[in-house]
Amino acid sequence: MDPMNGMLLEHIARYYFAQPYITGRVLDIACGSGYGTKMLAKTCKKKISEIIGVDIAEEAIHYAQKKYYHPLLTFKVGDVTNANLRNELNTFDTIVSFETIEHVEDDKFFMEQMMSLLNPGGTLILSTPFGQGRGKPTKEPFHIHQLTVEEFKGLFNNYSSVDFYFQRGVMFEPPQEGQHYPLGIAVAKK
Repeated sequence: MDPMNGMLLEHIARYYFAQPYITGRVLDIACGSGYGTKMLAKTCKKKISEIIGVDIAEEAIHYAQKKYYHPLLTFKVGDVTNANLRNELNTFDTIVSFETIEHVEDDKFFMEQMMSLLNPGGTLILSTPFGQGRGKPTKEPFHIHQLTVEEFKGLFNNYSSVDFYFQRGVMFEPPQEGQHYPLGIAVAKK
């Protein structure tokens, strides 16, 4: 991992950002190669009972299983669009999902999945890059769409509380009037 890779640093920063909110049984959905999941297991071990990293890519999960061990950590292959996911995984006190929703055709179904997987009073920490909006083309080849800030905020209407932050580089801040942010992160309570 190149320490000068800005995208990698930004992604690791999101896991650092999430640490104060991590508690109980934890799900990292679309965990990729697993380094962030392992980081949460290690840094939050006194606050969690279990953490599960799930990704649709079998090769990523196999890599994570070989590379990142922690006694509280399990990696599993899974698809966030699988309507049976709750039966397969049960429910969680905390869910993290970084840069996932832009890869999913039906972002509203994705949010319904998050709600069904989250225990009452649980916390969802979700981030996504911003773009032209739902259903509009994006320059990123694997993104279905990139939501606008307003569309992103609208995803959390069913949560009891939500705080929005915006990321520029490795820094997070509350929204500032007139600023453009490439990425948003929400901390939502069920």
